Amino acid sequence: MKPYFIKTPNFLKFIFKNWVWRVSSKEKVLYLTFDDGPTPEITEWTLNELKKYEAKATFFCIGKNIAEHPQIFQKIIEENHAVGNHTNIHLNGWKTNNAAYLQNIEEAEKYFEKNRKSEIGNQKLFRPPYGRLTFSQSRKIRKMGYKIIMWDVLSADFDPKISSEKCLENVIRNIENGSIIIFHDSIKASEKLKFVLPKVLEYYSYLGYDFKSI
Repeated sequence: MKPYFIKTPNFLKFIFKNWVWRVSSKEKVLYLTFDDGPTPEITEWTLNELKKYEAKATFFCIGKNIAEHPQIFQKIIEENHAVGNHTNIHLNGWKTNNAAYLQNIEEAEKYFEKNRKSEIGNQKLFRPPYGRLTFSQSRKIRKMGYKIIMWDVLSADFDPKISSEKCLENVIRNIENGSIIIFHDSIKASEKLKFVLPKVLEYYSYLGYDFKSI
């Protein structure tokens, strides 16, 4: 597995300043995000945990997963969470030509057109799988009306080489007001997510934080 940043460095935020990495805020607010669902084995559990704390989140969904599990996607909507496009089949932008990448986004878009809720208004949300996107793809995607949402804190719940305790540490040590934190509601990440998410919700709720959708 290639190296990755847990806390997104400022130089990346500057280079890709047209992307959203964090929501500037003096208030105690955090933005939990979940990629790669909906997944029956973990997304519904995630929704139940969020509900315990009246927490709202943003789910970046894969089109084909919505097609396979539409009832779970509808549950995300019904519980007033935000949703965003994560391509139709989880494409790596660095390894995909522009035409194919944009077409894949459009294929996924049909699932979001009538089901989009976001704190930033009517603007569509997009997160590139693996966080990998070229400059030209970025320009075209923003011209399509999308706001590109990245993250400030990476939990690394997808990494089989780290423990659940280390995953929790990644989050706790790097959060600040307005942080966008990335988790995955996928089978691969489920063991760590089930350990970390309840603790994050409990701890930061105790400290007086609100959890909002983007």
